[in-house]
Amino acid sequence: MFKRKLTALEYMNPDSLNINDEKCFRELIVWLEDQKIRHYKIEDRGSLKAIDSKDWTSAYKQYLTALNCPVNPNDRPAVVDWLLGLSVRFEYADNAEKYKSETAENVRNRKQSAPKVVNTNPLDALDFQSPEFRDGVNRLAQQLNIACHPDHLVTLKAISKLIRTRLSAEALQNPGEVVHQGKAYPIFEADLGFETGDYVLNNAGKALRLMYIHDLRELQTKINECIVAVQTITANPKTDTRLGKVGR
Repeated sequence: MFKRKLTALEYMNPDSLNINDEKCFRELIVWLEDQKIRHYKIEDRGSLKAIDSKDWTSAYKQYLTALNCPVNPNDRPAVVDWLLGLSVRFEYADNAEKYKSETAENVRNRKQSAPKVVNTNPLDALDFQSPEFRDGVNRLAQQLNIACHPDHLVTLKAISKLIRTRLSAEALQNPGEVVHQGKAYPIFEADLGFETGDYVLNNAGKALRLMYIHDLRELQTKINECIVAVQTITANPKTDTRLGKVGR
C-alpha cells in the first residue's frame, strides 16, 4: 500500500517493506528523518537512530509528538502513511522547480518518444484463426494419424500432447517406455456397466470410461512419486550417538 510513495522517495527496497517487522519499521522511521523530513538536528537524532535500544519506543513517540503527528503511535500503517505523505510534501518543496515541469503532457510525450520494443518471436505474429493456419493444423494431424476435431485448436492440443509424449528426445531414445506393445485392448467389446439403449452412446461411454481410468492411473502414479520422495527424506534419519537420539 506504500509502494508508490516509497518509490517516489527513492527508498531502497519499496517492494520488501514489512512494517510488522520491528527492525524494518524502525529503519524506515530513521531513514525518513535522515533523508527527507530532517526535523531534528543531526546531533539530536542519536536516540532515534539507536534502533536496538530498549528506549527506542519512547524516542519514537517523542519524535511523533515533535512532528505534531495526529495519528496514534501504535497504529503503524497510519503512522507510516502520514510520515510518507509528509516526506513527499517536503521532497516537493525542496525541488519545486523540477517537479513543476512534470506535467501530464510531458509525461505523455516521453512515453510516445520511448523506443518501441520489437518482438522477434514469429509465433506472436500468427493468426490462429486464419484459414491457412487451420488447414496447416489439419494437414499435420493427418500426417500424425490424429482425428481432426471441428475446432482446430483442440486438434492442435492433441498434436502437442502426442509430440510431447511420443516424439520427445527421451521417448525416441526409449520408445518401449511410451509405445506399449501387445494386443490392443478391445474397448468396444468391454462391458460398460450400464445400458443407454443406443449403440453409439454406449461406445462413447466406454471411451470416456477408459479415459477416466487412464487419468486415475496417472494421478495414482504422481501420488506414488510424492510418497517415494517423502520417504527418501524421512526414512533415512541421521543418528547422533552422542545424544542417544535418532532424528535430524
